[in-house]
Amino acid sequence: MKKSLLFVVSLIVVMAMVLTACAQKAEAPEVEETEEMVAEEVEEEIPESPGLQMESAEVAAQFFSMDDNNQSLVWMANEPVNPDDPIYLQYLAEDPTSIADYPQYEQKDGPYNICFSNAGVNNPWRVVGYTTMGEQVIQLQNEGVIDNFYHIDAQGSDEKQIADIEDIISNPDQCDILIVSPNTSEALTPVIEQACEVMPVVMFDRFALTDCPVVSERPIGGYAFGIAGAQFIVDTLGEEGGNVLAIRILPGVDVLEQRWGAARIIFEENPQLNIIGVEFSGYDSFEVNTIVTDYLARFGQIDAVWMDAGGTAVTILEAFEDAGVDYPKAMVGEDQNDYLAFWKENGLNAIAPTFPTYQWRTAILAAVMFLQGETVQHHWVLPQIPVTSENLDYYYNPDMPPLHYAQCGAEDMVNYPDAWINVNVAKYDNLND
Repeated sequence: MKKSLLFVVSLIVVMAMVLTACAQKAEAPEVEETEEMVAEEVEEEIPESPGLQMESAEVAAQFFSMDDNNQSLVWMANEPVNPDDPIYLQYLAEDPTSIADYPQYEQKDGPYNICFSNAGVNNPWRVVGYTTMGEQVIQLQNEGVIDNFYHIDAQGSDEKQIADIEDIISNPDQCDILIVSPNTSEALTPVIEQACEVMPVVMFDRFALTDCPVVSERPIGGYAFGIAGAQFIVDTLGEEGGNVLAIRILPGVDVLEQRWGAARIIFEENPQLNIIGVEFSGYDSFEVNTIVTDYLARFGQIDAVWMDAGGTAVTILEAFEDAGVDYPKAMVGEDQNDYLAFWKENGLNAIAPTFPTYQWRTAILAAVMFLQGETVQHHWVLPQIPVTSENLDYYYNPDMPPLHYAQCGAEDMVNYPDAWINVNVAKYDNLND
């Protein structure tokens, strides 16, 4: 009897184990289906062009206007109104004015005292521009047109530049006219408007959010820069598309926001492009090398690089070399001489949209012309000619230093090229009694 009972119990245990094993086998396919479903859901959540989802890809709305973007497209197709003048005095649209239009300002005989509030001399583009401006001042001093030139360097600080301009306002007899290159646009607007109340103001390079300066001059600007570079990438990569990395310097500057905003529109209109990242590099070579190296490791391939300023373009290309991969199929840089040399020597497919440094020379000439009662352009839109493979040989000069910018517009100046080869910006800080 005990044996029979033991047999029955054993049989029940064995049957229970078999049933449990069968149940587990039956449930197994459901687990596999669930894992596959989860994997599919994760894959679907990966966005296209992840770079455009980044905070750094946002465009500051106060600096971007679709109307201005479209106007830039028109200007890019325009020929200069005055093609026989030097390029640094040409303009693409008529907007004439003179000191006679401003009863609050008094026309004076020269020589003139000019004050210049400068955002900084803190990158190669600004060094070349300031050299061009300084040499133009020296020439006009030798001609008896300018007496004193006061350069006040904000050293990249909004707070310092605001304080500098406030000092100038408090001593209005020191300056016959004020030239301003704002560090950032929004922060400098109130103090520039205050300056306009006591003296004529010429603004160039970066603009504040005000129309009070008697002359606001620069090339077509950020929109044209962004459009030229982005369209070049689209044309190069075609319908096949590819991975695009965008490198920006810093936020909050009108011309830089416009460059990126214009490029972003084109990128969004071309879904075959995968914008893998939009990163701020702060014009730092180590930082930009790290960014490119990281994206190459993560994505394996970068087909195009778009930049809102090209000072670190060669560093980016060297990061491709260090990684042992091909250069990008499309490279956007600027007209810095080391980039043009690298481009030529390595047969790159590249473009330099440019933001010509000759505009620094125009600022001085426009200020003098205004004080002399001549007609100038209130909104002075200078030509902006990209460097392409077709004109690379014209702009590249192997005799100039690596950090020289090709479109300085100084070739007809007395000290060219020596002052741009043996750069000494400190000497322009002492052009006054």
